[in-house]
Amino acid sequence: MTPDAEPRSFTSRLEELQLHRNSLLCIGLDPDVRLMPPHFGTTPSAVLSFNKAIIEATHDVACAYKLNLAFYEALGYQGWSVLQQTLAAIPPSLLTIGDGKRADIGNTSSKYARALFDECGFDAVTVNPYMGLDSLEPFLERSDRGVFILALTSNPGSRDFQRLKVGTVPLYQRVIRTARKWDTRGNLGFVVGATHARELRVVRTLAPEVPILIPGVGSQGGDLTAAVRNGCTGRGVLALINVGRTILYAGRDDSFASAARAQAVSLHSQIASIRSRYFRSRTPATS
Repeated sequence: MTPDAEPRSFTSRLEELQLHRNSLLCIGLDPDVRLMPPHFGTTPSAVLSFNKAIIEATHDVACAYKLNLAFYEALGYQGWSVLQQTLAAIPPSLLTIGDGKRADIGNTSSKYARALFDECGFDAVTVNPYMGLDSLEPFLERSDRGVFILALTSNPGSRDFQRLKVGTVPLYQRVIRTARKWDTRGNLGFVVGATHARELRVVRTLAPEVPILIPGVGSQGGDLTAAVRNGCTGRGVLALINVGRTILYAGRDDSFASAARAQAVSLHSQIASIRSRYFRSRTPATS
């Protein structure tokens, strides 16, 4: 690629990675010291050790890791170092998502984008669309970095605003219809909770070829089959099935890493089976 060439879009990078690895699994690295095995302790260095062990045990069945920034900010000034060292431990062939749900006036968002994309090196981020296009432009201008816009989140409070009618259309659908017009660089996606299986199908119809980040499988009760079937494109890709606590805290003793691996492998196998059932001709063999 020449120095002036446009980098490959995030969406094309994600699709190629998922097809190559035969994986839609995104692991949420949200370390809570209250839930970690007690022998680790509660220090920032303990969190880093825990993260590294989880990554080592699961990286071969994942296509991405999502780090919720709050869990690192809560560690105080050392949290930034833990975040950066955790990212450094993730194989560069995998994608990373900085989950901070950022967005503000343009000059502030430009700093958020610089911090997350340039300083941390995340491949993608989550953003809040409430303040409109100018608050998201600093994120969207990087074609090789993904921008997941909150559409219909997995928490119970999503009904308070996201389902309100704007005319005859729910707000979350208006967000999707409007935001799709902003996707001029092939790097925009949406966040839709697995707890909204029927609506996920609607979102995929409204946005047939964009990535969808799908939290809520596992401890939040989202249905895995519906998430894969309704969230994938016709090629059986671009759905990122995010699972955190079910994997991270599968074990509470010295065998926690092997327990996490067992959960991750099981989820990977279940997702592959669902994909082969509904997208049989488009799902490659595991490489």
